[in-house]
Order: sequence, then C-alpha cells, then structure tokens
Amino acid sequence: MESTRKKTRRLTAIAFLSALIVVLQLLTYFIKAGPFNMSFVLIPIVLGGMLYGPSAGAFLGGVFGVVVVVCSMTGLDPGGYMVFSANPFLCIVLCMLKGIAAGWVSALVFKALDGRINHRAAIAIAAGVAPICNTGIFIVGMLLFFKDILTAWAGGTDLLVYIITGIVGVNFVVEFLLNVIVAPILVPPVEDAVKKTK
Repeated sequence: MESTRKKTRRLTAIAFLSALIVVLQLLTYFIKAGPFNMSFVLIPIVLGGMLYGPSAGAFLGGVFGVVVVVCSMTGLDPGGYMVFSANPFLCIVLCMLKGIAAGWVSALVFKALDGRINHRAAIAIAAGVAPICNTGIFIVGMLLFFKDILTAWAGGTDLLVYIITGIVGVNFVVEFLLNVIVAPILVPPVEDAVKKTK
C-alpha cells in the first residue's frame, strides 16, 4: 500500500504535469508549422505515463483532450471550431479519445517492454506510440465522421495526398521525432530524481 507521502508526491507530480500540458497546448496555437499546430504536450503525457503508470498517462492525455475541446469550442483552434460546430458531441469524443489513448497506450507499451529490452529503447518506442495514437485516431475519426471538413481542408487536393503530405507529413513526423529523441534523454534523469525522493 502506498504511503501518504508517496501518494502526495505522485499527485503533486501529476498536477505539475497537468499544468505543463495546459501551458504547452495553449502555446501550440501560436507556434505553427505551416497551417498546422504541433502538439508538444505529448512529452509530459508520455513522461507521466512512464513514471506513474497507464492510469496517469490516460489522465494526462485526458487533460490534453479537455484543453483541445475548450480551444475548439472557443475558436482558438479554427480547424477544431469547424469540427465542433459540425458536431459538438463527436468532436468532444474524438478529442478526448485521441488524448487518452496517446497517454494510456504509450504507458502500456512502456510497461510491457521495460525490462525486456534496453531501457532507453523501451522509452523511445513507447514515446513513438503517443503521436501514432494521437494522429492516427484523429485521421480515422475525421474520415469516419467529418469527411466533408477534411475535404474542405484539403482544398481540392486528393484526400489521401492531403492526409499524407499535410497532416502526417508536417504534424506527425515532427511530433514523432520530437518524442522519440527527447523522451529517452529526459525520462532517465527524471526517474532518478523520483527514486531519490522515495
């Protein structure tokens, strides 16, 4: 059973990571790569999931999802506003699902691989899973429920070409590389710091 002190540290760390997610996601609406907003928040989501387990990863992914929903509702995210205006319920489900899955699945992958393969390799693979879930679920959701909006975003370009060169080419590749490169550098010293406070 967890001690009160350990629980308090865990809650404090998750609260800190949640605040970081809010700030980083809001910043992404001002830091653009072409027409797309890149999600730098995946790193603290992955970090939390690796340190505190799949439930923490899912919670932090949910925090990310809530921020995306709020920004879509308010128009801070213009593309998200189009999706929210078309169907608020499905927009909320899609935003929450992709965020929660990114945190939960990456933490599960880390838990399954760590100890079976090199620690840093387990971190890198799990970190790569987060943008795969985030972008993959977004694309599938858009194709299933918001194809008209996706077609409008493509602006006459073939839809498959737009998905590959626009959404995947710009957004996903940068997020994927950022996660796979930064997480193996960042996670071990944070793990050491957490162990020292136990």
